[in-house]
Amino acid sequence: MINMKLSLLSMVLFIVIAPFLGGLLHGIDRKITARMQGRKGPSVLQAFYDVIKLFEKQMLYVDKMQNLLLLSYLFFIIFTGALFFAGVDMLLCFFALSTAEMFFILAATVTHSPFTYIGSQRELMQMMAYEPMILLTAVGFYQATGSFKAIDIIQESSSPIILMPGFFIGFVFILAIKFRKSPFDISTSHHAHQELVKGVTTEMTGTRYAWVEIAEWYEEVFLLAIVALFIINNHMWSWFLAAAVIVLVYFLEILIDNTCARVKWDLMLKSTWIVSLVAGGLNLLILEIIN
Repeated sequence: MINMKLSLLSMVLFIVIAPFLGGLLHGIDRKITARMQGRKGPSVLQAFYDVIKLFEKQMLYVDKMQNLLLLSYLFFIIFTGALFFAGVDMLLCFFALSTAEMFFILAATVTHSPFTYIGSQRELMQMMAYEPMILLTAVGFYQATGSFKAIDIIQESSSPIILMPGFFIGFVFILAIKFRKSPFDISTSHHAHQELVKGVTTEMTGTRYAWVEIAEWYEEVFLLAIVALFIINNHMWSWFLAAAVIVLVYFLEILIDNTCARVKWDLMLKSTWIVSLVAGGLNLLILEIIN
């Protein structure tokens, strides 16, 4: 009964707090990026101001079906994080995340715009690139701890990263794709220099684009929680160490974004699969031998 109440509380806290944390992270990202480029940059609260302005804009329909698809995308992103923080099977969380991504791609293609069509094809390429590593990460946690559930993993006596350094490297590597950072932001970009206007999000404006932004905030918090899961154990100090690792990983992604040029889809696919095979595959083989 106590575990059920804690799971329910964790779900509610994620649903309520995650968009504020995600928006704040986006604001910090833009501030640090500006400093790296010798600019002052906007306020760290600018992401919230932008979303508020998007909600105030007139709703223009290219295809009404896009509304349903984007709302489904937002729902499944929230559903994914809620499942994870409730301590549900991690594989189910990752499958829900993939379902959300498919709704996002369908929302882009339904408008029949050439820009969003090409962007959606690139989005599919990105899925092909990062999905193997995401699934390997779930398998790695099971091999290292004997459970797919986050609630069981955090009760281990030692941090999973001790047995999973390769999985950690591979997961951090594919985060550049999920965070839409260079060199892997090939389907759309948070910056104005995207060669396909805004790629997959070109036909998403006003309230619909606000839904996409909020979904990204939820997703970033969920993915950073996975990073923390590599560090957290049943000792209280591990939570502080996990917070420090999250800060370092997020700063690393921003640094890479500002120092690397965008690559072509084939190089992205090759590099992510090589890292997944070498880092994740070898680590999985070692765990099989140990166990």
